[in-house]
Amino acid sequence: MYKAIFIDIDGTLRDDNKKISKRTKEAIKNIVDLGILVVICSGRPYKTTIEISKEVSASNIIISSNGAFGYDYKIKKCFYKNKMQKQACIELYNLAKKYDVNFIMNTEIGRFKLKETDNKEDKILNEPIESFLEKIDVMQCLIQDKDFEKIKSLKKEIEQIEGIGIKNQSKALVDKNHKPKEVTYYDVADINTSKGNGVKMVCKSLNIDLKDTISIGDDYNDVSMFETTGFSIAMGNANEEVKKKAKYVTLTNNEEGVALALEKLLKNRGEEVL
Repeated sequence: MYKAIFIDIDGTLRDDNKKISKRTKEAIKNIVDLGILVVICSGRPYKTTIEISKEVSASNIIISSNGAFGYDYKIKKCFYKNKMQKQACIELYNLAKKYDVNFIMNTEIGRFKLKETDNKEDKILNEPIESFLEKIDVMQCLIQDKDFEKIKSLKKEIEQIEGIGIKNQSKALVDKNHKPKEVTYYDVADINTSKGNGVKMVCKSLNIDLKDTISIGDDYNDVSMFETTGFSIAMGNANEEVKKKAKYVTLTNNEEGVALALEKLLKNRGEEVL
C-alpha cells in the first residue's frame, strides 16, 4: 500500500475560484482514514499551506515555498529548511527597487514586502534589507507586478544572480495559451530548492520509501515531485509538457480531478490508482 501522497494547492486541490470541493475533502479524509499520509506541498508560504492542510484534514506535515521548508505544525518541528543566500536576496531586492516592482520574502515568521499590496497580513519591510537578513532566514522571494511586460523583461537579470533559480512563475510567462492575470510573478529560491527535494527530506525523516509515494500537481514546479515519487498524477489542466512527465492524468481542477484519482486509489485499498 502507498504510504504518502503529496498534493499541490493552486490548479490542483483548488479550482479556478480557489475553492476546494466537498467531494475532494471527503476523498482526502477517506485516504487519511486508510492510513496514508497526505502532505500538502505548495509554492505558497507556510502559513497559507497550513491553512489549506487544515481545511482538507490532511496531515500536520506541510512542504511550503516550493520545497524550501518542511514543517510539522502540530508539534512545531522543522524537518528542514533550505534558506536563500543573503547576497542573492539583496540583489533581488535591489532589482525590484530598480524596476519599481514588488518584492516579497517568505520567512518562518511571516511574509515581508517592499511595497503595499492587497494582502494585509504581509508586513512592510521597514528596515534596511541587510540588517533584516542578519536576523531572519528567507526561504523564498517573489518578484511581482501588474505590468506583465515589465516582469517578463526581468527574467534574464534574475537568472544571472548566483545561487538561486526561478522555481515557479505565472503560466502566461511560459505558455502563450494562458492570458496574463492581474498580477504576474516569479517565485525565486535557492538553486537546490525543489518540491522533489522537499519530498525526499520528509520521507527520509519519516522512513518512508519513495517508491511508496504519490504526487499530484499541475505545473512545472510539480515535475520534480513527479520525478521523485513512485507514482505521479498530472491534472487535466496541466500543459502537455507537464502531463508527459506524469504516469497518469486525471480530470482538471475544475472537474474535481484530485477527488477522482483518490477515489480510484481508495477503490483499490491504497494499492494502485489505475
